[in-house]
Amino acid sequence: MAQSTARTPRSSGTSSLARASSSSAPAAKPRKTPARPAATPKVTKPKPSSPSLRTVARPASKTTKSSSKTAAAKPEAAKAEAKNGAVTKAAAPAAATTPPAPEKVVTTVVAKGYVPLVNIPKPPPPPSNFQLAVGDKAVHPSHGLAEVTAIEHREIGSVKGEFYILRILDNGMRVMVPRMSGGTAGIRPVMSAKEADLVLDTMRAREVAVDLQPWSRRFRAYTEMIKSGAPHEVAKVLRDMYRLKFDKDLSFGERRLLDQAKSLLMKELAAAKAMTEAELQAKVDDMFRA
Repeated sequence: MAQSTARTPRSSGTSSLARASSSSAPAAKPRKTPARPAATPKVTKPKPSSPSLRTVARPASKTTKSSSKTAAAKPEAAKAEAKNGAVTKAAAPAAATTPPAPEKVVTTVVAKGYVPLVNIPKPPPPPSNFQLAVGDKAVHPSHGLAEVTAIEHREIGSVKGEFYILRILDNGMRVMVPRMSGGTAGIRPVMSAKEADLVLDTMRAREVAVDLQPWSRRFRAYTEMIKSGAPHEVAKVLRDMYRLKFDKDLSFGERRLLDQAKSLLMKELAAAKAMTEAELQAKVDDMFRA
């Protein structure tokens, strides 16, 4: 406690001396400093580069430009060389291997579609003045011998005209045929007795009309012959099926061909020979047994 009381008077004494000295000394006047003019900025000019650097820098820029030009020019030259090489390579074989002018070859054009297996000659056209009256007999290429029962005026669709009304003698079916286009439809008169003898000679011949293999192709050829409606072609089918019948039992397809040939031909032959169908059937049976 004694030490703290002794230090406080010292501090007060020093402060009083400082005040006395500051009051006795005269106050210093402030100096007036003249205003300095604004400093102009110094312009520093770039120092010229040394000659050694100039000589080195300029060729460097030229070399880079020239190198870029040469680098750009190399692909163009390579393309030009490739084109020239391709042209010369393409032109060289053409000049070296020029074949002679080919000779003209005549080829037969085969129409697309159904190709027949049997070469069937076209039937002769009917007489130009061929006309039928009620009660006359005629032959339909797909149904055989028929009789004209009537001639009627009909309108079918947009077609108006006269029609033959035919009754098929084998099954009694009725068929209408335009009177103006009867010849184009295949309607023909009944064969004569002389023509009937030629058909019977065809049936007596010792030959086979179709020898194709397998049976499917043979059946197709026989069907074409029947659909033609030609008497000699139907006689060939009837002959082959009859001979096969005496050798073995006929299959379903063979019996069908035999029945179709008989219905198309036997009634017409009987009418041409002025015989009954039973008499003609017996004559044909004796022909194939001999």
